Amino acid sequence: MRCFLCPRRCGARRDQGELGYCRSPWEITAARAALHMWEEPVISGTAGSGTVFFSGCALGCVFCQNRTIAEGQTARIISSEKQTEKFLMLQEMGAHNINLVTGSHYVPQIVKALQRAKEQGLSIPVVYNTGSYEKVQTLKLLEGLVDIYLPDLKYMDSCLAARYAAAPDYFPYASAAIGEMIRQTGAPVLEPVPGTYTEDGEEMMLMKKGVIVRHLMLPGQLEDSKNVIRFLHETWGDQIYISIMNQYTPCNELPDYPELQRKVTQEEYDELVDYAIELGVEQGFIQEGETAEESFIPAFDYKGLE
Repeated sequence: MRCFLCPRRCGARRDQGELGYCRSPWEITAARAALHMWEEPVISGTAGSGTVFFSGCALGCVFCQNRTIAEGQTARIISSEKQTEKFLMLQEMGAHNINLVTGSHYVPQIVKALQRAKEQGLSIPVVYNTGSYEKVQTLKLLEGLVDIYLPDLKYMDSCLAARYAAAPDYFPYASAAIGEMIRQTGAPVLEPVPGTYTEDGEEMMLMKKGVIVRHLMLPGQLEDSKNVIRFLHETWGDQIYISIMNQYTPCNELPDYPELQRKVTQEEYDELVDYAIELGVEQGFIQEGETAEESFIPAFDYKGLE
């Protein structure tokens, strides 16, 4: 069986041991299943998001912070039945949700694992966390199983997408994918956590349904970032939340990309946030303080996969 799950349409016979563009076999491979505190506050809450980091990636951005798993270097095979057990384990640990990170190349297996888990008592929301290089047809398989979508919109400029991800068609696929996610979930639904408050004294809220679109600002790419935020706001308005991230972490292994050898400056980030405010973006998240640190990258040590 040839694999055409993602826009690469590489046609690898993954069920016969061939690795596709995603560098992944047909069997589910993962690097970690544990509580994760570093998502948006409405996802991580106070107890954490029950996050499963799948190995492999169909997009493959050169600056990926999770490159060891995206490139398949850190990967442990787990069965669909075992995946179901991990979902239920994370729920028992108190996770606010099940967070599936970069699982597009495993969607058929994930569907079976989620269906089984729900039959066995999985009741917390399911989050699908993706770089958005997705086919609408593949996302349709998840309808009714995913409550929250957490997609990126990385680039509008096809030249940037080609340079950093060899995917000049990234924007048309990603924008169509986000539209499908919104169709499935509808407007965002947040619920308060009784008796729990933020540092500002406001009641803690958790997302139960909806879409948060993330944009990671890259150094020197302010104009493309502005275009992304404007597109999101003008296209979907308050049907989504927008998360503007400044946590890009330079990688010393990119000698061919000198422009990526620095962090985003505070001035660049402030200008982007001010631009979003001027546009009228009200449902959003921003990052404050020093976020471009290795501490935001978890240890991919197979925790929770025993």
